[in-house]
Amino acid sequence: MNYQVNENGFYGDFGGAFIPEMLYPNVEELRQNYLNYINDADFQSEFQQLLKDYVGRPTPLYFAKRLSEKYNTKIYLKREDLCHTGAHKINNTIGQILVAKRLGKTRIIAETGAGQHGVATATVCALMGMECIVYMGEIDIQRQAPNVARMKMLGAEVRPATSGSKTLKDATNEAIRDWINNPTNTYYIIGSVVGPHPYPDMVARFQSIISDEIKQQLFKKEGRKSPDYVIACVGGGSNAAGAFYHFLNDENVKLIAVEAAGKGIDSGESAATSVLGKIGIIHGSKTLLMQSEDGQITEPYSISAGLDYPGIGPLHAHLFDTQRAEFIAITDNEAMQSGLNLCNTEGIIPAIESAHALAVLETRKFKENDIVVINLSGRGDKDLNTYIDYFNF
Repeated sequence: MNYQVNENGFYGDFGGAFIPEMLYPNVEELRQNYLNYINDADFQSEFQQLLKDYVGRPTPLYFAKRLSEKYNTKIYLKREDLCHTGAHKINNTIGQILVAKRLGKTRIIAETGAGQHGVATATVCALMGMECIVYMGEIDIQRQAPNVARMKMLGAEVRPATSGSKTLKDATNEAIRDWINNPTNTYYIIGSVVGPHPYPDMVARFQSIISDEIKQQLFKKEGRKSPDYVIACVGGGSNAAGAFYHFLNDENVKLIAVEAAGKGIDSGESAATSVLGKIGIIHGSKTLLMQSEDGQITEPYSISAGLDYPGIGPLHAHLFDTQRAEFIAITDNEAMQSGLNLCNTEGIIPAIESAHALAVLETRKFKENDIVVINLSGRGDKDLNTYIDYFNF
């Protein structure tokens, strides 16, 4: 089974580039050049240097001793929360800003849900001296106020998306509209493994540094490069794509993708795309997405601003379809309790997105000698108000 994208931009039945004619030149220009850029020695030298000296890589692979004792298994946390800006998103924005520079673009747009991708985009635009416009749902602007302030401090303009559910899906719609209206000077930095080809593949390649480091670090700690399990949360799914990437063809490594069940899979307030979704097209890609019987996209819900996307990236749809990855849906309550559990057990406050991945420890029994790697995709600073309101601190 092949888990890499093919020459037409498909992972099995999922992917492709279903885009307005106005965007075809932009996407085609990117498709023709991205692999040449990424594989160029000068590009890699600049990229790796920035990851090391600016982002702070490699991030630690931390053996969570007390958590391991509690669940009677070996648990390692891949500490993407320790990246500059507080999440894995910066790995991708560094890569894409270097691509944008080589394409001669001068204006950057992005979409963001939880705000981490917006902050990471604003960060690299400040670093490279480029104009930055970030689209963010009106509701997300309210619940992620610290990240909005950070983006503005970094020189970005934050534009609210006021249509639909006023969250990530709608911010993406607004960014695509902007790109159609400004095709020549503008580059769209997509924040996840979604969108038209080549974005899902390009983002996965930039995030694959996560699984590359896991292999090297695990070998030093355990004398083996492959864990028994890799667990990561999935909204669009870039942190999971990065954590899974170098293990995709190793069938001995079990992959667990964790979605947001919200208030329950059947509650009408959920973002469990693998369970509730059907094949359709969203934001230029054929994938699984939540939709009504007549094909209208239904509104997702999660307490986590980064997981309430109505679809998943085409790679993840393929992993679900082929049963290469197991998909588990975690409720708001399970995630919040698991976030607090990590705080009390290891002294680490996780992003609520990452807390969904941690909640698998409560739903799944692992063997004593299993090595379980959980990708801790971001830190919880941005979610403190949500934690405060939920637990009445």
